[in-house]
Amino acid sequence: GGAVAEDEKATAAVRAALSDAGIAGDIELVDGAKIAEHARASTERGDPLLIVGGGDGSVSAAAGELAGTETRLAILPLGTLNHFARDLGLPLELGEAAAVIAAGAERAVDVAEVNGRLFINNAAIGLYPLMVLDRQTQQSRLGRSKRVAVVVASLRTMWNFHAWRLRLTADGGEERVDTPLLFVGNNAYRLTLPDAGRRDSLEDGKLSVLVMRSKSLPGFLAATARALVGLQHDDDMEDLGGVAQLKVDSSRRRLILGIDGETAMLETPLTFRIRPRALRVIAPPQ
Repeated sequence: GGAVAEDEKATAAVRAALSDAGIAGDIELVDGAKIAEHARASTERGDPLLIVGGGDGSVSAAAGELAGTETRLAILPLGTLNHFARDLGLPLELGEAAAVIAAGAERAVDVAEVNGRLFINNAAIGLYPLMVLDRQTQQSRLGRSKRVAVVVASLRTMWNFHAWRLRLTADGGEERVDTPLLFVGNNAYRLTLPDAGRRDSLEDGKLSVLVMRSKSLPGFLAATARALVGLQHDDDMEDLGGVAQLKVDSSRRRLILGIDGETAMLETPLTFRIRPRALRVIAPPQ
């Protein structure tokens, strides 16, 4: 097996943690954009294990290549966001995470995809991906700090607030919705604090589909405020339940999506599907 890490200063810590856990392997410092390429090479070599040190974006990129193969994925949670690792029950401390890898317990978990692009956490249409795209543009073109870019992007996104008209088809039923936010999760997410954003399972074989019903900016802000304090009205985020496949159509030829913290422009219709137990991961037994 081998390991890839995104951050040069983390490489020494990763090497020490793996060595202390008795794990031998080559460690490479890899640019985030090339993680998928390295993961693909790992599967082509037939490596039994690939260890990825990084956050959700890095893990998602690797998982896109490893799903459906014999190469197992192990995770050292080094990112700002480690939602997938957390929901797998992985410890976030480096030494403890390395010990889990050394123990070698394996699980097969679900992944999801939209128009062939895999995701491990969630995909969203509407306000969130537009805000992320705006923030990324400001950081790259204007050199703004992430904190300033987030504030500016949030204000600008709210100024341009509107609902998207979408047609949803799932399990033989069809519904037309006007919504500022459609959320599709790889398995079901909890919606109330203190556990909002967590998943109880990654093996239920279902997409979780949530639609924000409030179409006005004041309603959206009120729903967001309620979520932050752990309250929720029934119409804040309507749970359409779990489905194996979801088709999303729009009058727009292309839609911007937020996918595992990145943005992507995809052609409509969008076809989401779950891939049950397609990814072999090293994680503590349930």
